[in-house]
Amino acid sequence: MDILVPLGVVIVVLAFALVVVSRTVVIVKQASTAIVERLGRYQRTLNPGLSILVPVLDRVRTRVDMREQVASFPPQPVITEDNLVVSIDTVIYFQVTEPKAATYEINNFLLGIEQLTVTTLRNVIGSMDLEEALTSRDQINGQLRGVLDEATGKWGIRVNRVELKAIDPPKTVQEAMEKQLKAERERRAAILTAEGQKQAAILTAEGAKQSVVLAAEGEAQAAVLRADGAAKARVINAEAEATAVVKIYEGLRTADPQPNELAHRYLQALPEVAKGDANKVWIIPAELSGAMARLKEGLGGSTP
Repeated sequence: MDILVPLGVVIVVLAFALVVVSRTVVIVKQASTAIVERLGRYQRTLNPGLSILVPVLDRVRTRVDMREQVASFPPQPVITEDNLVVSIDTVIYFQVTEPKAATYEINNFLLGIEQLTVTTLRNVIGSMDLEEALTSRDQINGQLRGVLDEATGKWGIRVNRVELKAIDPPKTVQEAMEKQLKAERERRAAILTAEGQKQAAILTAEGAKQSVVLAAEGEAQAAVLRADGAAKARVINAEAEATAVVKIYEGLRTADPQPNELAHRYLQALPEVAKGDANKVWIIPAELSGAMARLKEGLGGSTP
């Protein structure tokens, strides 16, 4: 018994020492802080690392996470301006900037953020109709963030971002919207089809018109070219005939033919002149008698 009593005292002393050490030495993890109170009053904020407290007098009230936190709130029913109830699911990203204010300025800052989000949503959505609410998410997010950041600033909390996960109208409204969207898509498809047919008809008519114009232009150019060719041919023929006449004249002048030979050639050319279906009347020129006389003289006869 005498040995057990000192052993019990030693155990009690060791236990007391362990309690004192545990209350004296505090280790704060990274990205966290600890609020220390002395005799129930705020004394200081412990940063990450090892800290020493005054036994019995100091105690750690709470530890505050300084990292950015995400809070997802359950869907909340909100009434729009056109008296439709929509269910809105929100997500908020926030961060504690002042651990002392987050501990002493509000009892539960997460619950406060949730309730403030609900009331702000009802105010913002209540001033919009359903279509505007469905298409104005960025505007709603901006208004929510502005109101929440201003209200939570005194709590030592900064709201970094607010996102609307979903805006769900009633099922009857969803069915009506789906029918409306289907009808709108069908109307647009019909309009696009009609526009395509119209453009195709216009392009076909334009193509036919251009084809006719090009064909007419081609015929006109061909006629012009044929006329130019004929004119040039006539000019060339006239030049050739003139050249031939000149050469014949020069040849005759150089050769100095006899009259009887010229008369003989003249008589040989008369049948060629008379050829052709258009020659109905044959006029004998006055020079024929003279040519005959010369021919007769050339053959040795006498002139009658």
